Amino acid sequence: MAQIIDGKAVAQRVRDDLKKEVEIFKKQNGFAPGLATVLVGENPASKVYVKNKNKACEGAGMVSEQIVLSDATSEKELLDLVQRLNENPKIHGILVQLPLPKQIRSDKILNAISPAKDVDGFHPVNVGNLVAGNPCLKSCTPFGIMKLLESINYDIAGKNAVIVGRSNIVGKPAALMLLAAHATVTICHSKTQNLPDVVRGADLVVAAIGKPQFVKGSWIKEGAVVIDVGINRLPDGKLVGDVEFDEASKRASAITPVPGGVGPMTIAMLLWNTLEAARAGLAAKNA
Repeated sequence: MAQIIDGKAVAQRVRDDLKKEVEIFKKQNGFAPGLATVLVGENPASKVYVKNKNKACEGAGMVSEQIVLSDATSEKELLDLVQRLNENPKIHGILVQLPLPKQIRSDKILNAISPAKDVDGFHPVNVGNLVAGNPCLKSCTPFGIMKLLESINYDIAGKNAVIVGRSNIVGKPAALMLLAAHATVTICHSKTQNLPDVVRGADLVVAAIGKPQFVKGSWIKEGAVVIDVGINRLPDGKLVGDVEFDEASKRASAITPVPGGVGPMTIAMLLWNTLEAARAGLAAKNA
């Protein structure tokens, strides 16, 4: 049976380290890093996500500013708010929770956030720096995946990594981070031919396609490591990932569970990005 990669435990270690680093930052600078979260509308899942992010932020000793706007908020109103947060020296990270109401273009809002405060790592400047191998704020979920692999001392260099899913949030940045760690990377998607055979050649599988149990256990090579990013609710209410866990865990050497795998890492790395943004902001101010 595969080793279960405990995302909750790894995320807690990251948050414990972060809390110590924040204390040092506060003693040295006289203020705490600040994160602003913006929630537009009444999406129940988004409300839970934002609540958890703010709770984690406060637990790390950071300043958390939560801004809740109505469903009727216009694009201009939200752009104006983002600009005010960009100019606010007490705010080091800005997170606008997606999805947004239909009258607001997500790309327009995300591109308006200062790259220096883009703690989600979605801004084209940060994505471009990731491609170029320059220091930047990294997309939180793939950043968390890298931490999980580090936690099991997995040597990425030279491995065949297959990513199932090509989203801007997970698939593409995960590919870039794995490439930077010297993996040979294949990105698969809906048009990939012979997908089971491609996955069978992988030493490392990252499943991020958003379809319950889409990656079958029989596709997993003996001894491969499996990172399951998906979280899907079945009709009976059970939460499952994008991988057929029971069968895959018989073949894999290590695998993330759902829930309790990748999910907790995303918030932990968001907080880490906020501290890094605060540090970088100070360095730029003192340069």
